[in-house]
Parts: sequence; C-alpha cells; structure tokens
Amino acid sequence: MTPFAFHIANDRAEALALAADGARFVGGGTNLVDLLRQNVDSASQLVDVSRLTSDIQEADGGALLIGASMKNSALAAQPLIRERYPMLSRALLAGASAQIRNMATVGGNIMQRTRCAYFYDVDGARCNKRQPGGGCDAIGGFNRYHAILGASNNCVATHPSDMCVALAALSAVVHLAGPAGERTVPLAEFHALPGASPQIESVLQPGEMITAVELPPATPAMVNSEYRKLRDRSSYAFALVSVAAGLDVVEGKVAEVRIALGGVAAKPWRATHAEAALRGLPATRANFLSAAEEELAEARPLEGNAFKIGLAQRTIAAVLESLAGDPA
Repeated sequence: MTPFAFHIANDRAEALALAADGARFVGGGTNLVDLLRQNVDSASQLVDVSRLTSDIQEADGGALLIGASMKNSALAAQPLIRERYPMLSRALLAGASAQIRNMATVGGNIMQRTRCAYFYDVDGARCNKRQPGGGCDAIGGFNRYHAILGASNNCVATHPSDMCVALAALSAVVHLAGPAGERTVPLAEFHALPGASPQIESVLQPGEMITAVELPPATPAMVNSEYRKLRDRSSYAFALVSVAAGLDVVEGKVAEVRIALGGVAAKPWRATHAEAALRGLPATRANFLSAAEEELAEARPLEGNAFKIGLAQRTIAAVLESLAGDPA
C-alpha cells in the first residue's frame, strides 16, 4: 500500500474544501481500503466523511432523506424502512457480513466497485477498467459471475451492491454536492454501463460527494415488496442473480409493479420492459414469466454464465407470484 494523508471532516464544507486538493472521500472504508491495500487503486489523501449526516429525515408527503454516512446495518433496522420499504431492509441484510454492514455506509455502498477477480488481479490479468485499452481477460476467462445485460467488448463486470438494486426498484434519488453546487440524480441513472470507457463507472464529477439518498413516498407496491438473492453459498457471497420487486394487485390485475435485477450488469438493472408488459394484466405466474422472458430477451451470456438468463426469469416470476399471494 502506498502511504497517504488522512483527514477527518467535521462538516460538508470542510470535506469539499479538502477534496479540492484531489483527496478521495472514504466512509466505512470497507471497499476503498481493500483496493488501496491490494494496489488496485491509489490515493495520496483520504477524507473521512463518516461523521457527516447519518440520520433519516421525513419530508412532507412521506419522502425520506437518508444521510450518506448512515451505516448499512442501522438503515436495515430502521422501523420506517422495514415497514414502508421492506425490499430495501432485506437487500441490506443480504449484503456482506454483519461486521462489514456495521462499518459500511450508504454513500460508500453506492460507490463500491466491481468484485471481478480480473479487476483485482493487478499482476496477472488484463483489465480495461483498471488500465483503459489494456484488454479484458474476463471475457474469455472464468466468467460465471459476470454480466449478461448491458456489457461491452471492453468490460463484462457486474456491480456488486445489493442495496442499490432495491434503491433502483424504489426509484431512489441520489443527492450530490460539489464545487459546482448541489444536484440530484436518479439512482437508476447514477451508474454507467461500460461501453468504450469502462473506467467511468458513474456520473459523479471530480470533487463531488454523495450527501444523501431520497426515497419517494411509499406506494402499495413498495410496502408489498421483497428482495431475493441467489448465490453460491448461504453465508455472505455476491449475487449470481438478485431480484428486488414490489407488486400491487387490484381486482386480480397488476396495478403497480417494480422490478430491478442485480448480478447481471455493471449497474442495478431496472426491468422496465417487464414492468411495462405487466401493467394491467392478470397477476398470474404465466404473465410474470412471460414478462421476465421479455426483459431478458436482450441478454448476451458469456461461455460460463448462460444459466443466469433462466435463473433471472424464474426468480422474477417466483418473487412476483409470492407477492401476489400464491406460494412461489
């Protein structure tokens, strides 16, 4: 690990001022410190922002503003989250280990980088995300965990966050502050697909920091929601496929549906095609499965992960059937 200076910011203004010198923000450090220790990433200065806003504020109308420094475990346990947005609480509890959840922050979770083994293999593998133009050994390598949607010839890595999958399904909004002022970005638009520039992973600009995440007022489909994660072992592991979904059925037909997928792309994948296909249809397993097949129609599997297509389709259908009231 290369030596770096470490600063502790006591408020947003101090954090932004320190970042003007090129410093990096760090919350719980559960990902960035790993990357620095393994020489995957580098930094000359770190600014600890874990003392900044870590509470939940409720706005008029019922929207919630979650401070970026809130710990993942604390957010999962919040009664407002468990009652109004159960898919988010369950996604948080499905991520990592209890020890990591106690350290990881909401802002850091959004900013965590791929766990692609070739990205981490500094000495033995080519990676366009780490070294643009260097090549991608994952495409012809062991790619069981890699993307089937939205990938490119330059990168097939997936985003590892469970929390972000639920936030995408909930239409959450990310609040940012930086040298040019404050702005908001929908979570579904925050992360970037790889295209020709896989090293660009989000819309975050130099010197900008995540200050909060906003959840819209809860709807019936947000309250009746679930997060299901499929992985290679029952203890902590990254998702092969995960589904965050919410459903509201009125008189037997789909009135509102929300679906997002994890483990399939470089960003949380909002299943807009499946959602559009289902609205107004009878809430049946056949319709759920047909919509899931429509969502995955554009999937492009690699040699080692074609199983993800069927796994994602069946999981979407099973979760929605469970939410509709029939055992999946």
